[in-house]
Amino acid sequence: MIAFLDEPKIAELLDMAELIEVEAAALASFSNGEVVQPARTILNAEPAGGFFLTMPAIGDTMGIKMVTLFPGNADLGLHTHHALITMFNPGTGEPLAVLDGRLITEMRTAAVSAVATRHLANPDARVLTILGSGVQAKSHLEAMRLVRDIDEVRVWSRTPENAKAFADTHGATAMDIEDAVQGADIVVCATTAFEPVLSGAWLKPGAHVNAVGWNSPEGRELDDNAMANTVVVESRDTAAAEAGNIRGSGCPIYGEIGEIVAGTVAPPGPGTTTIFDSIGMAIEDIAAAGLVLSKHQG
Repeated sequence: MIAFLDEPKIAELLDMAELIEVEAAALASFSNGEVVQPARTILNAEPAGGFFLTMPAIGDTMGIKMVTLFPGNADLGLHTHHALITMFNPGTGEPLAVLDGRLITEMRTAAVSAVATRHLANPDARVLTILGSGVQAKSHLEAMRLVRDIDEVRVWSRTPENAKAFADTHGATAMDIEDAVQGADIVVCATTAFEPVLSGAWLKPGAHVNAVGWNSPEGRELDDNAMANTVVVESRDTAAAEAGNIRGSGCPIYGEIGEIVAGTVAPPGPGTTTIFDSIGMAIEDIAAAGLVLSKHQG
């Protein structure tokens, strides 16, 4: 019988600290050429302005994620991302399970950012700024605290009421965007913006930015000034095809985060201002689903 794991069950089984280590291994495997992963398909879901994506991968585990991204859902009080992940036995091809993918997407995105932060941010980073106040803000706050000793959290949102609610819940300070970014050691940019909201002129030297708010190959969160810093990605090929920040700025790519994890590319030197431009990869989801499934099976 094919198992179905719903979101409450996944929330019970999926631990962020464990997930960070699983994602680090998956990223290194990808950059070492040990993962089979074609380019994801992206279909425009008009007239709602959404996207329907399919993302298969084979590594230590095998599966496919089907995900919808509807930015307008935020104005309806709905999640912007919904997903299903189907897992298969990599030895026989037999279907094993179907998992609700929304929480997996949320948590694996933050876990991958945590891997990048662990390798790219100043070891003494203490001040975290989060641009955006949705589910990624919450999960990134949890993940960042697992890789750095954060003692100050700032938040900005295009909806001030949402920023204040997030700040009240999580012990953060709601601020104007420029003030929030200036002096921050780590900046998480997790918005639904199609035009840049983060100016590189605001970043302190040596800051690290995790940019995770992908809306299309043309959508951007960071301006050219920010992208003129040292840029690290998950996949060179995918970033060149799909990352709006990179396509729009024409910036060079320093390396893949998996190469840095694996030690085949040296991390940037101390004091370097770094940008991790993340748009997600199938192997990240399949690795996370594999972790959930292994714990479910005991």
